[in-house]
Amino acid sequence: MRTPILAGNWKMNKTVAEAEALVREMLNPLSAVQGVDKVLCPPFMAVPAVARLVEGSPIGVGAQDMYWKESGAYTGEVSPLMVAEFCDYVIIGHSERREYFGETDETVHQKLLAALEHGLTPIVCVGETLEQRDAGITESWVAGQVEAALRDLSGEQVAGIIIAYEPIWAIGTGRAATAADAEHVCGNVVRATVARLYDQAIADAIRVQYGGSVNPGNAAELMAQPNIDGGLVGGASLKAADFVAIVRAAAK
Repeated sequence: MRTPILAGNWKMNKTVAEAEALVREMLNPLSAVQGVDKVLCPPFMAVPAVARLVEGSPIGVGAQDMYWKESGAYTGEVSPLMVAEFCDYVIIGHSERREYFGETDETVHQKLLAALEHGLTPIVCVGETLEQRDAGITESWVAGQVEAALRDLSGEQVAGIIIAYEPIWAIGTGRAATAADAEHVCGNVVRATVARLYDQAIADAIRVQYGGSVNPGNAAELMAQPNIDGGLVGGASLKAADFVAIVRAAAK
């Protein structure tokens, strides 16, 4: 049995003070939910404060990105060493990083290697645009992103990775994929690609999240799908009651 994992990606929202207030509001109800891994991914400036507040609780902390070098003349970047000081998880290759900041399959791969080398659990994002979906290339596109990310990794490394399928057309639009569509890609594309590259045991071990307009209204149906092992939650993770409700839905 794979333990569901719910990660809240706060994106570029919340000052440190606002982040602390949000964590205090959701800390006890989130901690009370059993059988689900819970992760908060605040902006970099708030990571240390959030890490202090959740210390000793069953809530993990993740970064929203990182560079693959340990140190150097890379103005504005954050290294794996800096992330690992406060975090257990790191989001890699989110579609917004790919779209707005030039992230490529190759940089995603480099960051994934660096995360594993420094003991971080990567949440690797894959997903197609609306144009790619309408062109009927969702399966080949997503499979290609999975292959590029996992290149040269051992089966043991892959089994501990989290892959988040996020159809880009559903992120922040209120237009979530149907549970059947999400299940199809998570199972018949993402997990099937891992099975083809490695074996069925590795594919059965890896956790696959769905992300894209997940909310309390659709969470239960999405999380009930056999190949969806939780969610990467955006806007709804900025509201304590909504994120707690989604986590509770996954626990059921």
